[in-house]
Amino acid sequence: MCGIAGFTGNPSPSVLRRMTDSIIHRGPDDEGFYESEFVSLGMRRLSIVDLATGHQPISNEDRTIWTVFNGEIYNYAGLRKNLEGRGHKFSTDHSDTEVVVHLYEEFGDEWPRIAGVNGMFGLAIWDARKSRLLLYRDRSGKKPLYYSVVDHDIVFASEIKALLYHPAVSKDIDHGALFNYFLMKNTSAPNTAFKAVKQVLPGSYMVWEENKGIDVKFYWKLDFTPTNKDITEEEAIKYLYDLLSDSVAVRMNCDVPYGAYLSGGVDSSAVVALMNANQHASVKTFCLGYEDASEGQFKGKTQDVEYARMMAKMLGTEHHEYIISAGQFAESMPDIVSAFDEPFSGTVSTFFLSTLIKQHVKVALSGDGADELFGSYLSHRLAVPIENWERIKNMGKKGLADLSEEEVDTLKPFVSPERFAFMSSVSETDLPAWRYSLSVFKKDELKELLTDDFLEAAGEAVDGNPYSSLVSIGTASDALNKVLEIDQRELLPNQVLPFVDRLSMAHSVEVRCPYLDYRIVEFVNRLPGGMKIKNGVEKYIHKKALANMLPADLLSRPKEGFVQPIYSWMHSSLKEWIKDRLVCLPGQVFDRSRVSRYMAMLDSGDTSVNAKIWNLVCFGIWWELSAK
Repeated sequence: MCGIAGFTGNPSPSVLRRMTDSIIHRGPDDEGFYESEFVSLGMRRLSIVDLATGHQPISNEDRTIWTVFNGEIYNYAGLRKNLEGRGHKFSTDHSDTEVVVHLYEEFGDEWPRIAGVNGMFGLAIWDARKSRLLLYRDRSGKKPLYYSVVDHDIVFASEIKALLYHPAVSKDIDHGALFNYFLMKNTSAPNTAFKAVKQVLPGSYMVWEENKGIDVKFYWKLDFTPTNKDITEEEAIKYLYDLLSDSVAVRMNCDVPYGAYLSGGVDSSAVVALMNANQHASVKTFCLGYEDASEGQFKGKTQDVEYARMMAKMLGTEHHEYIISAGQFAESMPDIVSAFDEPFSGTVSTFFLSTLIKQHVKVALSGDGADELFGSYLSHRLAVPIENWERIKNMGKKGLADLSEEEVDTLKPFVSPERFAFMSSVSETDLPAWRYSLSVFKKDELKELLTDDFLEAAGEAVDGNPYSSLVSIGTASDALNKVLEIDQRELLPNQVLPFVDRLSMAHSVEVRCPYLDYRIVEFVNRLPGGMKIKNGVEKYIHKKALANMLPADLLSRPKEGFVQPIYSWMHSSLKEWIKDRLVCLPGQVFDRSRVSRYMAMLDSGDTSVNAKIWNLVCFGIWWELSAK
């Protein structure tokens, strides 16, 4: 696990070292450089596999192919054995990084697909024979990789901050990308908050050749076709369990101590239970709690700790807890936002738990990715009921009182008067339209909130719907899978995985996500949506696969999510801090009178603006940091 950086063109050792020094948190154990008249490659290493001989950059036998590699290849041992059988010679003891150069040498540009590489990575390969630089990112987008095209050259790095240390990379902001932040809580790849900086997309690779520019290609794409309608529930349960078990097992292979997140939910508990089945020693587990009364959001957070303790006791883990206060949370926000290099108003709890994990292990397994695979978010729960409601409406029926018992059942879990009212209020036949209605801000709100200059600079983003393009390239056929595909293309790589990676790596901790094993992703995505949410039960097939491992009350527990209770804090202990942050919002971006109205709504106790206010606060912190 490392941080990488580099550029083509004239060498500059001082620039390369400034770039790698800026991401030392990603690799405090070692550094390495390769520089020629054509390319400069640098890395910071967090030593996980082959501690003694796995120094980077690494080359092939004749030193014509070089790589700097951030990530892990879990099936590297089998790949290495196959390559040795084909005549390749290795200089390291068992480095997974060295496998990369030989896979490229043997199989060409599409080596991750052809060789069946199972892992997470953001990496660069320099092919001196052909004077070409290739950048690769793993299938789901677990590890980050950014780049900037400058004249005829390219600059790349694991984090934006490293790119910005290159003098040729512009710091001009991208107003359109920031407009989408106010909708989604994050910017959307390939765009970033900076015009000159782009992201390598998940499952893709880029080829740079001098005087030819860049060529973007995909070695893997999300694909929900064909739907496996013939598989029985029992067959799906067994196959899924076997995949999960193997996925966890291969991610336990490392040369340093490891542990696991244990949040008290189904996903992390399943990972720990499967880890426990694969080793004799106690698994080290880690949970986050809060120094606040058990009410509001804190009621669920208190239950998280209690369920985590229950699972730790049941599985005999070596359990550790980290308790934070509202004051500590607020004080840490500048460091948290700085870790992203962009505005971000999603979950940030990983930052705090990683401070605890670092004291015990270098590697932690987590349950991230399960929600986006099996369905649990509001948009997932809405998908089938909205489709059914639109069909029922076309029959002339207008409300719950008009529906038969069978029709009511098709709307689960939105069958109480309050839930039905909400579902019907966002329901539309057009998927991009109703999915957009769940955004933090709506277009009309942003047109009033943002200044005319900002809106003009944002251009087409102001009147567009980001979900339209996501739906247009979709492959899924049923209602739930269509929404899951949207979230796997957008939410997972642009919000969920960034907070997992940036906030753990800020503390030099590597997180491995068994659910994002590409074999699991491909299998689950081809299951019918009815196996994922059934009769209102979220993650149905997932819970069935774990029924013999986890307690029934845990499996039936409502989802809490690994989120901080900021919405409770902003109406209590952090209210004045929130208001101070709103007062400091930049006038060149926001209309002050509209911000004042949101502040008045906060003062009145109106909880409907919680997500909006937190979105603005996080933006303001980023703006102050980026202006320095």
